[in-house]
Amino acid sequence: MKRLFIALILTLACGSVPAIAQQVATRTWVDSHGTTWTEVTTTRTVVDEPRSVRINAALAGLPRFGPFAVVDANHAALVGETDSQSPGLFKAMLQAFPGIHVLEMVDCSGTADDGANLKLGRMIREHGLTTEVPSGGSVRSGGVELFLAGVTRRAAPDAEFGVHAWRDETGHQPGDYAADAPVNKTYLDYYREMGLSPDDATGLYALTNSVPNEQMLWLHTSDIKRFVPVE
Repeated sequence: MKRLFIALILTLACGSVPAIAQQVATRTWVDSHGTTWTEVTTTRTVVDEPRSVRINAALAGLPRFGPFAVVDANHAALVGETDSQSPGLFKAMLQAFPGIHVLEMVDCSGTADDGANLKLGRMIREHGLTTEVPSGGSVRSGGVELFLAGVTRRAAPDAEFGVHAWRDETGHQPGDYAADAPVNKTYLDYYREMGLSPDDATGLYALTNSVPNEQMLWLHTSDIKRFVPVE
């Protein structure tokens, strides 16, 4: 039932009818004969709602803890961006639903707080969760670090992973620091904590940083498997 539910969410997200935005304009004038005229113009524009908006709408009614939605007693879905509040919300979710052991990564756009995101990843690993990207699922930027946190990792062949270099509050990116600088070592140490070998950690980090922060390198499950065991 859970897999059917997640598949339905993604189907709705990809196949929903676009919303219609309507704008009404009124113009009044008096002609040369002193007659008053009123013209009403209605303009309708097709608005393609973001995928995340449609997915959140499909999840309406489920227990929510920030970007986490409880699908059933054993499964939660991660939708959207994580931030400084996410570790606390994750903890609250597991306290309320201690049977959750699979985190479905349906549409993960990244993070607004890298430090909190790595903390969340360590919590996922500490609680022994499986991370899973279903068919049609998308994990980008800091979401990839959370996928790595799974004690077991699963991903459909068509799952997509978007990676790019991080950027700090000063605008600097990984290449602006020495390879062994503490800021770079922070991520390499995290990859090693998540079970990657030294070579795989270095290789995945280099691949992630091969494109600048303002771009995105799109990978599929077969690409990720070069560095990370994925079922």
